[in-house]
Amino acid sequence: MSVVFTRVDDRLGAFALRTLDPEADAPLLHGWVTHPKAAFWLMQDADEAQVVEEYRRIAAHPHHDAYLGLWRGEPAFLAERYDPAHVELVGRYDARPGDVGMHFLCAPASAPVHGFTRAVIRTVMAWLFADLATVRVVVEPDVRNTAVHALNATVGFAVVGPIAKPEKDALLSVCTRAQFEATAGPTAAAKPAAGPTAAAEPAAATRHEGAPA
Repeated sequence: MSVVFTRVDDRLGAFALRTLDPEADAPLLHGWVTHPKAAFWLMQDADEAQVVEEYRRIAAHPHHDAYLGLWRGEPAFLAERYDPAHVELVGRYDARPGDVGMHFLCAPASAPVHGFTRAVIRTVMAWLFADLATVRVVVEPDVRNTAVHALNATVGFAVVGPIAKPEKDALLSVCTRAQFEATAGPTAAAKPAAGPTAAAEPAAATRHEGAPA
């Protein structure tokens, strides 16, 4: 499993993303996605075999990827990247070339670390914008997930409006490179990894369970 991106947070230190192994990582992920604080991930009733199946499906999909996030070398969050012209938002908004969809989930924690969730989303956004083909990041969290709406705003997301999806009513939001850099500084400060490089705040989640379009 290879590290694909690293970022050093000024306060919390080293973050990284590595490729996800559906079989090997399933026991860990099962505990995360079924935790009560991960309700918006919509996998509360999944068993471990279903977690394996879901992430095998994502691994095989040409327009959807999943990565395990590390903090100081230990698993601490989950990140997904998708093409909204083919997954999640097909026909539900005016997709543009360079749009990239994103989901993330912070691991549940018994002892929250102040600023951890914000550091995670900054890491995920820096990773997405490290690809120069990325023009905008698109998210579609549940309209009720007010904590994630507020978090999204801190990294530059602007609300487009509500959209109806089969599994939820979502709040479509977008963030351009310029909007993100205005809040975080140039993405050149973080970079794709050449090699490898916990307790978190209460779990932050924005995703849905189900097959992509």
